[in-house]
Amino acid sequence: MHSLIMVTVVLLLLTIGLMLQRLFQGPTIFARMNALGVITADTILLIVLFGFLDGQPGMYVDLAMAYAMMGCLGSVVLAKYLGGKKL
Repeated sequence: MHSLIMVTVVLLLLTIGLMLQRLFQGPTIFARMNALGVITADTILLIVLFGFLDGQPGMYVDLAMAYAMMGCLGSVVLAKYLGGKKL
């Protein structure tokens, strides 16, 4: 089970690396926002997987939920800003 989690962590890190490239070199703002969303989701998964590796998944799930809430709020604020609406 430990090796499966490690392979998943490596694949998630590879995905984050590819999305960072899309984030910085994206052709449109929509591609960049999509990349940011994927990076956020993958980071949440990484936090939970590190919790399983550490043997304390409950503590890490709480951290992942807090990160998800902040990411959701940040996406809404960024979308409103890019849409030209006042906050």
